[in-house]
Amino acid sequence: MRKYSYIMIGGALGAMLRLAIKNMSIGQHSGVFPLNTLLINISGSFILALFLTMALEVFEFDADVRLGISTGFLGAYTTFSTLCSESVKLLDGGQYIAAAAYLAASAFLGLGAAYLGVVAARGAAGRFTDRGEVE
Repeated sequence: MRKYSYIMIGGALGAMLRLAIKNMSIGQHSGVFPLNTLLINISGSFILALFLTMALEVFEFDADVRLGISTGFLGAYTTFSTLCSESVKLLDGGQYIAAAAYLAASAFLGLGAAYLGVVAARGAAGRFTDRGEVE
């Protein structure tokens, strides 16, 4: 039952952060391209990979806490359904190039961010183990 509480709390916090970022104005951007969702999903990919790599390879995180952060918080923060919905809106509006660019950028940048998250976590892990802080 404890894991469900962590997932619920993490999910609520992740959804609130996503909504806050979704409603932010990013520079002078006012076009049809869903930049906020793209940034949310890319940062979520990076953070998830970073966190899970650290949690599974470096530190001994409690399984329930790990679920609360990964499944709850980051699962609610990132959103595949919004990616799909916004892509359909672009297609319905005749913005075919923007839709293709959005989908391609989401896939490639998301995978790249996840890869960088793993690399960053392993780099940090090397520093921790070199100092003898984590064994």
